[in-house]
Amino acid sequence: MKRTTPLGSAVAALLLTLGLGAAHIGAANAAPLPEPSPSAAPAASAGLLDALRQDFGLTSAQAEERLRAEKAATGLEKTARQTAGGAYAGSWFDPSSGRLVVALTDRAEEAGVRALGADTRVVRHSAAVLDRAKARLDGLSAPKGVAGWHVDPKANSVVVTVVRAERDAPAVRAFVDQARSNGPVTVAEAATAPRTYAAGTVGGDPYYTGNVRCSIGFSVHGGFVTAGHCGQAGASVRGWDNSAMGTFQGSSFPGNDYAYVSIHSGWWTVPVVLGWGAIPDRLVRGSAEAPVGTSICRSGSTTKWRCGTVLAKNETVNYSQGAVHQMTKTSVCAEGGDSGGAFISGDQAQGVTSGGWGNCSSGGETWFQPVNEILGRYGLTLHTA
Repeated sequence: MKRTTPLGSAVAALLLTLGLGAAHIGAANAAPLPEPSPSAAPAASAGLLDALRQDFGLTSAQAEERLRAEKAATGLEKTARQTAGGAYAGSWFDPSSGRLVVALTDRAEEAGVRALGADTRVVRHSAAVLDRAKARLDGLSAPKGVAGWHVDPKANSVVVTVVRAERDAPAVRAFVDQARSNGPVTVAEAATAPRTYAAGTVGGDPYYTGNVRCSIGFSVHGGFVTAGHCGQAGASVRGWDNSAMGTFQGSSFPGNDYAYVSIHSGWWTVPVVLGWGAIPDRLVRGSAEAPVGTSICRSGSTTKWRCGTVLAKNETVNYSQGAVHQMTKTSVCAEGGDSGGAFISGDQAQGVTSGGWGNCSSGGETWFQPVNEILGRYGLTLHTA
């Protein structure tokens, strides 16, 4: 086992405990993994309830009920999609009702979906139509004033997000016009352009590659997954104590933002995400994907434990280094050094931090790479409790 100091024991447990998982973000040709089932009971430790009370303004009873409702929605989403068939137009969790909402293009499918326990909404465009429209945008070259684009099931359209200060720039307006010619499109604004959250070497308990500090994602058997922009294949990784820790075995950025790091024999992995004292450390029991609208939390070496909501899936983010596809967007804040860190919902791994805009003082949004995709891309097995 790796030697630890009094301070290091918690950090080491964090780092190798926190071996967190990333996600391949645009590997359309990667074989999909079967989706794991959520664990039997929602995690409702006192620390997690405290976090939900603080970040969502809930009472303890409301926080417990929301966790139960989100668990049920996560388990229902895949079955609802199969039941709806070609009429499926997306789904999301509605916190006000505590139920999954499934959008449909055919009223004839409502009864079957409602019988599963979901609410329904009839819309014009199917998920297949919206996905094709977004795929056409993915083939375009976006100017820097375009922050990204994603399918929004609530709006039943593809949402193109532009940087507010650049919205009237000719190149941005031309991109939006071309996007609208490809399918149903609406436009939203962002305060600033998205950026990745790697950072220069500073104090703390991260991992390092060169002069870059990032955060470990989820443990996998043999190592951990993290963000691809943190290091290239073959790069050496140092641990919290600056000792040799491992090597990047694979990395992709831009286009994708995922990486796999194998660790040396002096280090070990455990199925844990660090709570940083805000909540007890979280056990990872699976990787069932949470619906849009559910609560989600992030652990990183700079801003520690933060929570928010899943805002969108399959978003293309236009970083200055190039576009990255198939990202999940959240209302959780992050800052430099948080890149690669874990997003988790209850006890289910969701993905690794890629980038965002804003910070944890003034607010902002972040994107992560779904974890199941990177597992399939590298043939990895998530370390679970």
